[in-house]
Amino acid sequence: MTARMDRKFADVASEGRPVLVTYFMGGDPDFETSVSIMKALPKAGADVIELGMPFSDPMADGPAIQLAGQRSLKAGQTLAKTIEIARRFREEDQRTPIVLMGYYNPIYIYGVDRFLTDAVDAGIDGLIVVDLPPEMDDELCIPALQKGISFIRLATPTTDDRRLPKVLENTSGFVYYVSMNGITGSALPDPSLIAGAVERIKTHTKLPVCVGFGVKTAEHARAIGASADGVVVGTAIVNQIASSLTEEGRATDATVPGVEALVRGLSAGVRSARLAAAE
Repeated sequence: MTARMDRKFADVASEGRPVLVTYFMGGDPDFETSVSIMKALPKAGADVIELGMPFSDPMADGPAIQLAGQRSLKAGQTLAKTIEIARRFREEDQRTPIVLMGYYNPIYIYGVDRFLTDAVDAGIDGLIVVDLPPEMDDELCIPALQKGISFIRLATPTTDDRRLPKVLENTSGFVYYVSMNGITGSALPDPSLIAGAVERIKTHTKLPVCVGFGVKTAEHARAIGASADGVVVGTAIVNQIASSLTEEGRATDATVPGVEALVRGLSAGVRSARLAAAE
């Protein structure tokens, strides 16, 4: 699993550009539409896919992703169904890395051993579990690594040089730098500050550093991608999905094409990032 992630980052780096990481909520607005969205992402230019695991109390997420989770849960989404979305995707795509992102409670209820077995079987490459600190690595992180699944940790502007080595201790795949203090979907921070933060993190690790929380447009992606190894976009995609739905929250003919168009634009942004930095 880790090999697929490492290969993707190496391949994209050889192109001289950052990776585009796209997030969407599994099961939003329904299971089948989610499968279609996921299959469309690589074709539109996504390099890595973060598949959200809906949870009723998403403490790190802003209103857009909270609402996506509520829509998903209302439509009957479960953790088992979210893993099944990945399984369906893998029937057609064996190259794009998949990262499950969410909170520990659904995994704990599902059962760690069962979860990891099913995740490996479905072709999951990595996990981001935002409410498990390094002090709880024995709970999920170490068992995941033993199964060949990367455990991707978040670093923030308040993660100082004393804390960073602990955060990075068992991190693999990539480091997710949260570009601001706050929730997902907040305002974009100063790109020059991000450059300094990425440089600081890289003094502690050889892993790629991807930046997220606030990237909404192709221009944002281009600015962030000038210094980061990857750009993570989530809220903008979730908002695009939401804007295409009926008043009852159902998918329309515009749902999947709208996501494709947005991601194509973001992909163009990351593909021009290094060129812009060199000018």
